[in-house]
Amino acid sequence: MKTLIIHPEDPSTFFLDIVYESVQDKTLITGGVSKGDLIRLIDEHDRVMMMGHGSPAGLFAVGQFKNVGAYIIDQSMIPYLKQKQNNVYIWCNADKFVDVFGLKGFYSGMFISEVGEANYCGLPGMSQEIIDESNYGFCNIISKHINEDKELIHENVKKEYGLIAETNPVAFYNNNRLYKS
Repeated sequence: MKTLIIHPEDPSTFFLDIVYESVQDKTLITGGVSKGDLIRLIDEHDRVMMMGHGSPAGLFAVGQFKNVGAYIIDQSMIPYLKQKQNNVYIWCNADKFVDVFGLKGFYSGMFISEVGEANYCGLPGMSQEIIDESNYGFCNIISKHINEDKELIHENVKKEYGLIAETNPVAFYNNNRLYKS
């Protein structure tokens, strides 16, 4: 299976690199392409993995792409993403994007990956150590299952990350916001 990975270069999301380390036949895009280039790449691949910072409107470009504005993945990409059934969407509020447009795959809702996000989401006082345990725990777990189909990814990640969630409030919050469609 040919996998396109769209992970805009951003030091605050480097920990997500772990997610796709074990993916074989992959093309990694961290910036530098246009939306037209990206559409061609989506068409050439069986699955698309998208991760980084985002909102209900899509995946932020974080200034890494040519002439795209704020988002590299937005509603203009829907017709191309709809052709894929096993995509991965990991960014804050990706659920709002996936659900609104009827996309298929494994995806996150609001996902706390920084201390400021924990404060914003009603978890004040979370240390960087707790955030890191959640971030790296999630990435190490999903990386073990990333080559499975969306049902198995969802089932296994929820179960294994759930063990971390028993003692880590950030992981508990995030684990309750992991979905498949």
